[in-house]
Amino acid sequence: MPNGSDPGAEPVPGYAEWRKGVAGVLAKARKVDAAEFGDEPERLLDVSTYDGLTVAPLYTRRDELPEAPLPGEFPFVRGGDPTRDVHRGWYVTARFDGSDAAAVNEEILSGLDNGVSSVWLGVGERGVPVADLPRALRGLLFELAPLALDAGADASAATAQLFSILDGYEATERGDIQVFLGTSPLTSQFNGTTHTGLDTAVTLAQQAVARPETIRALTVCGVAVHNAGASDAQELGAAIAAGLEYLRALTAAGVPVADALGQLVFRFAATDDQFGTIAKFRAARRLWARVAHELGAPDAGNAPQWAVTSAPMMSQRDPWVNMLRTTLAAFGAGVGGADLVTVLPFDSALPAGELDVSRAFSQRMARNTQLLLLEESHLGHVQDPGAGSWYVESATDALAAKAWEFMQELEAAGGFRAALDSGLLAERVGETRARRDRDVAHRKTSVTGVNEFPNLAETPLSEAAREPATVARYGAAFETLRNRSDAYLAAHGQRPKAVLIPLGPVAEHNVRVTFTANVLASGGIETTNPGVLELSGIGAAATESGASVAVLCGSDGRYAAEAAAAVEQLRGAGVATVLLAGPEKAVAEVPDAQRPDGYLTARMDAVAALSGLLEKLGA
Repeated sequence: MPNGSDPGAEPVPGYAEWRKGVAGVLAKARKVDAAEFGDEPERLLDVSTYDGLTVAPLYTRRDELPEAPLPGEFPFVRGGDPTRDVHRGWYVTARFDGSDAAAVNEEILSGLDNGVSSVWLGVGERGVPVADLPRALRGLLFELAPLALDAGADASAATAQLFSILDGYEATERGDIQVFLGTSPLTSQFNGTTHTGLDTAVTLAQQAVARPETIRALTVCGVAVHNAGASDAQELGAAIAAGLEYLRALTAAGVPVADALGQLVFRFAATDDQFGTIAKFRAARRLWARVAHELGAPDAGNAPQWAVTSAPMMSQRDPWVNMLRTTLAAFGAGVGGADLVTVLPFDSALPAGELDVSRAFSQRMARNTQLLLLEESHLGHVQDPGAGSWYVESATDALAAKAWEFMQELEAAGGFRAALDSGLLAERVGETRARRDRDVAHRKTSVTGVNEFPNLAETPLSEAAREPATVARYGAAFETLRNRSDAYLAAHGQRPKAVLIPLGPVAEHNVRVTFTANVLASGGIETTNPGVLELSGIGAAATESGASVAVLCGSDGRYAAEAAAAVEQLRGAGVATVLLAGPEKAVAEVPDAQRPDGYLTARMDAVAALSGLLEKLGA
């Protein structure tokens, strides 16, 4: 018993007792003897990530790692700035990209008055005309609000215009002015967006080094790889490989290593996997610090990190849920130590105006998501609050190691550009995307409002919203099914329909009734439930529903006793397709002629099954 504990209190269970409890619960759930699980029954509760990393069900002192150095010290795992303003936290970074410079300027100043603390500005083909940049930036206090440009192929002209503005700007400490020029030729080449050439980006970096302001010319955009479906380790590894390419180009042009390191900022995606996001940003700092160390400039290995909430995690269906997703993502990025955070508007996966809400409203919600975390939850008041957590530290180390392996794979192939040209990078990312798509299709991975708990009553999407996604959205396959349902609704005045046939009392069939209604709704198929039925009334209920598809819902025992008769009645009533909610083995003793036409199970390929049903229903 520990010193100072209450002598009358129950002793705290040890690890052995916990293991015994795990074995007991698993044995009861699986209806087997607990001895079958061996000495480590908890291993059955392990979860594997897309990077092959194991997430254990419990972390204890057994998993404790040595404490990392304090913020501001190599390898910067706990943050790069030891004196970050706790009243500011991270920079709340909002994007402005309209073509009307005066209107954009008004939006920028209004945003800065209402919580924005950093400006991300689209220029040239991506926003404000280059010539109108002075008008768009009028009144901006550069030393207080960092500025990031996104000018694509117009980066050189936009930079020249910006430098002209800065030359006429009066500031006491010009080093306090932070500017990101936003050139990203390598990652832009990966996602197919227009960009400036690498040689031009190097020239801009040389110009930036010579200026008195704190200017970083190159943005290493891991988001571009994430948007194609990459895992966390692939995103980090690809970003580090791209960063190495930039360093080689800069040093080959005569830029000293420390200055070259000072020209990069890293942009990563923050997802609703909050622990994964925390670990990602901490691991990214460790990785880049190692690169700087290998190059002989460890003190220059602290590149700023910019978090942008994930576009692939955003859903078109039930898009209001995206507010919750972005809150979790912003939380993870903030706790993980991101220097700048951009929250995408909750309706960013939809065309403007699709939800009949103003752009100002969705932008305000995105901004206030961060302000709530900063001003009310006080996340910025503590640096690296996840430090010391057995799980966070373990995940950080494991992710950093796996990302370094992926970077080495790209380097062995000749570097980022060579891996890009050969298709290796796209192939590896595509493999992860395919695995994730399978998990979503089999409902192993949940997308709330899409493949779980869908809302069939929401307003159908417009034709414009049904265009193919430009990013690998997790729920895209199910949303395509819903689009087919919407088209059917527009043509017939009702959705594709199926009738549920409950067998036995509510206690027996309720779980499978709920499961079936949920699954079918995720594919846009509406269900009717006539309630508890006598066996003799099944045919009449099916006829009254008018549905050509019926699903039997009950217990395995009930299926063995009544499924054959129920199938006969349904076919006699003219039902074209009879399905059973449960496994085929539940009717193993039923003659083939009286068996259902298919089975709905928890881990089926729901996308394929629902697509086939929609086809049968004429959608």
